[in-house]
Amino acid sequence: MSFYFSFVIPVYNRPQEVDELLQSLTALEYDKSFEIVIVEDGSEESSEAVVEPYQQWLDITYFKKKNTGPGDSRNYGMQRAKGNYFIILDSDVILPSYYLKNIETSLNNNYLDCFGGADRAHDSFSNIQKAIDFSMTSLITTGGIRGNNNVKQSYEPRSFNMGISEAAFKKSGGFGNIHPGEDPDLSIRLKKLGFKLGFIPQAYLYHKRRIDFSKFYQQVRKFGLVRPILIKRFPETQKITFFFPSVFILGFIVSLMLSFVGLPYFIWLYLIYFLIAFVSAFIKYKSFNVAFYSIIAIFIQFSGYGFAFLQSYYHFILTDKNPQKKYPFLFFTK
Repeated sequence: MSFYFSFVIPVYNRPQEVDELLQSLTALEYDKSFEIVIVEDGSEESSEAVVEPYQQWLDITYFKKKNTGPGDSRNYGMQRAKGNYFIILDSDVILPSYYLKNIETSLNNNYLDCFGGADRAHDSFSNIQKAIDFSMTSLITTGGIRGNNNVKQSYEPRSFNMGISEAAFKKSGGFGNIHPGEDPDLSIRLKKLGFKLGFIPQAYLYHKRRIDFSKFYQQVRKFGLVRPILIKRFPETQKITFFFPSVFILGFIVSLMLSFVGLPYFIWLYLIYFLIAFVSAFIKYKSFNVAFYSIIAIFIQFSGYGFAFLQSYYHFILTDKNPQKKYPFLFFTK
């Protein structure tokens, strides 16, 4: 198949990130044409001045629109793109030089209508960013669902690093108005339509993520709130693994309480787990600071997601409330 790739990048108040991403795009080792579609989603800090100098090296189309969220902005960009295969990126990523060449090779060998790629932490990232990367991608925290080569058929591509064919986009209608959660929502609908989804290990990039623990907590909390909404929409997707963070954090609290009354055995299991995490992070990043911050990131991830998941599950699965009325901040409207 002959591919013409269109990068579609929504951006909201992040001109510095756009600069770094475009710089990495100029260094791609790819000898065919491709285009870049940047959609400014109602930003107060415009990226237009950042984009302009790169237009002498890259085929960039720049759009401004009112704020309707990243999902709708991706749809807006894909509707105006010229390619037959779209690559969706967040603005806070940096591409390795062989990124696009690896994607084309993989799609020619094993075509996918929609794919996801992994994310890694660049050497230049801060210690906290590396710790958050470990918490989000490690096999002992998330099962490696955001970067494990052995992902299963249930894998849901994430929109920070996702490819989708023009045909799949048109038939599915693209992303919905929920955020976060628009990427698993689209993945589930694509599977129901019969499209082939999968993971391309070689299509990794460097993802800067949130820059502090407070923003990371807000992000994972929203992830926890969204998952029961998706379960309500697609009951067949419910899995016991969705409850693991909640069980983990509740078990930690109970174990801590038991240790105060002379039963420390359960809390020792948690201490062993965190020790394994510390050693794993140290081996990966060769830094005691990153290893220490990784423990904090793991606790924030499990507690933020776990408590929010239980709260949302009660509201939408057990008591059947309306998600958009209960949590309007999780939905964008045009």
